[in-house]
Amino acid sequence: MSVAATIRQKLSERLAPTRLEVIDDSHRHAGHAAARPGGETHFTVSVASSAFVGLALVARQRLVYQILAAELAGGVHALSLKTLTPEEDGSMPPSFGQPEISDR
Repeated sequence: MSVAATIRQKLSERLAPTRLEVIDDSHRHAGHAAARPGGETHFTVSVASSAFVGLALVARQRLVYQILAAELAGGVHALSLKTLTPEEDGSMPPSFGQPEISDR
């Protein structure tokens, strides 16, 4: 399984995201000391999850780093993160979970 697929699988299992994007940016770092010819060293991850509700930005990032600890200890050299709640991402309407109000 590719590193990108492993990242996607782990984050999906642990965070149940409403949106998840995993982009391998390794080609943009060719020639960098930590870049490998086969890539899979530099990633951009954008994830929206209700698991981030009530967490500060640093706590959200720490949660993702914890989930991906094995990958970060291995071949992943850089991880750029965008961590949002579903409401911040626009994945769900702001009234999600609230009772609907009817004018009937």
